[in-house]
Amino acid sequence: MKLFKITLLIITIISFGVFTTYHWISFKTRHQVYDSVNDVPKNKVGLLLGTGKYATSGNINLFYKYRIDAAVKLYKAGKIDYILVSGDNSRKDYDEPTDFKKDLISKGVPSDRIILDYAGFRTLDSVVRAKEIFSQTNFTVISQKFHNERAIYIAKEFGINAVGFNAKDPYNTHFREFLARSKTSLDLVFNVQPKYLGEKITIQ
Repeated sequence: MKLFKITLLIITIISFGVFTTYHWISFKTRHQVYDSVNDVPKNKVGLLLGTGKYATSGNINLFYKYRIDAAVKLYKAGKIDYILVSGDNSRKDYDEPTDFKKDLISKGVPSDRIILDYAGFRTLDSVVRAKEIFSQTNFTVISQKFHNERAIYIAKEFGINAVGFNAKDPYNTHFREFLARSKTSLDLVFNVQPKYLGEKITIQ
């Protein structure tokens, strides 16, 4: 009985921490996320966070599609001059940045306005590399709102002035985000760094 109570207490504490962390990140970033292209501040660079083009069903991934749409909308409205696509290219047969670039070009974004970061393996990597590799301390994150909030929270911790432009979200709830935000908080506490850095790349 005593072991059961201890276990229950531990589960309650962890659950409370996960719940609190989720809402704390939303609260801390509430003034930096935008739904309207007219309201979002202009930045030189938009950081487009990667995801796979196709869902497990084989259909187009709506997170991917709506991020493309949001990036194009920002560019054509003159709210960004360049799109830095940061995604996973850890295998030869999986290349998020190149997929994004092809579809951005097909929607009218000039190829010389698209920069690719192949080492954006996770959100922390994408955000920190935008500063350390591409020398950007002010930029607009482009993803769904829940993702933008987490990215901006990371940016704040690394001295980056970021805002987010919210792409359409295909779902109303994201249970995995509770764990993702808790892991992000732990990464920041333990000063976890990107998997790869490297030589700086200039964005004209």
